[in-house]
Amino acid sequence: MLSSVWSSVIAIMLSCVVMGLGWVLAKRALSDREKSSPFECGFDPIKSARLPFSLRFFLLAIIFLIFDVEIVLLLPVLCSMISTFSMELMAGGFIFLLILIIGLFHEWNEGSLDWAQ
Repeated sequence: MLSSVWSSVIAIMLSCVVMGLGWVLAKRALSDREKSSPFECGFDPIKSARLPFSLRFFLLAIIFLIFDVEIVLLLPVLCSMISTFSMELMAGGFIFLLILIIGLFHEWNEGSLDWAQ
């Protein structure tokens, strides 16, 4: 009974010490707000968030996601072809790759892959 009281007192004291230390350190960090502010992609985070965004970054991200999903969808096909060979599985994988290649050529002809004009 007595040890549980002492452990509770120690836990409360330790919590108060950690909370006080965090409060003191937070006061010092407020003076360095400019230094600790995030800086990403060359945009100043202090100004308005309504700046025009380059559409090329968005298209590049979408193309990356498409090809990332392609890898996720093709990996099980390749793994199952190693264990058992099936013509239906091979035809399905080939059709899937053909659709993706046609989409890649469409993006190329459209000019989405040309970074500099």
